[in-house]
Amino acid sequence: MKFAIALASLVFASAALGGAQRNEPIDPVVLTTLTSQISDRAAPFLNFKHSNDAQKWVYEMSNRLQRRIPDRKDRFELLKTIQWEATRAGLDPQLVLGIIEIESGFKKYAVSSATARGYMQVMPFWTRVFNRPRDNLFNLRTNLRYGCIILRYYLDIEKGDFFRALGRYNGSLGRPEYPDAVHAAWRGRWKYDGATS
Repeated sequence: MKFAIALASLVFASAALGGAQRNEPIDPVVLTTLTSQISDRAAPFLNFKHSNDAQKWVYEMSNRLQRRIPDRKDRFELLKTIQWEATRAGLDPQLVLGIIEIESGFKKYAVSSATARGYMQVMPFWTRVFNRPRDNLFNLRTNLRYGCIILRYYLDIEKGDFFRALGRYNGSLGRPEYPDAVHAAWRGRWKYDGATS
């Protein structure tokens, strides 16, 4: 009986976090800017002022990810791309790590019941919005670029309000479960007090 209650609460908890982003109209000028950002395929690199800071960050984050992603090369590639795409979008890489933990559990090929895909659970309609139907949302760089640019867009719409922006990102605007879970991961498990980019 206790197991059934625990299982039901887990199912309910994950369902409470789930949602589907809405495909809302975007101002044409903003859409042009977002599309150019999506199209930019600059090669990712660790974007820190000092290489020593990059090494410390990678070492710390890699240790935290080791259980979820055992392969060192895969961890490094993921971390490098997260740090690159997050800082390019003006986001804290630790926030992006928190989102990925909550959205996909660091599963590259995750697909939600709402059809969101990849690490950052990007909805497929975004490839049509940006007129890039061939973009593979399971590709590491593509998924992280989309996710970071979309979150930055929502933060701009919401004038920096993380609670509302995260609600939009998850399709659960107005409900606290998802923003609270991301915030707890961001400021808890992924908190980093070392040098930033």
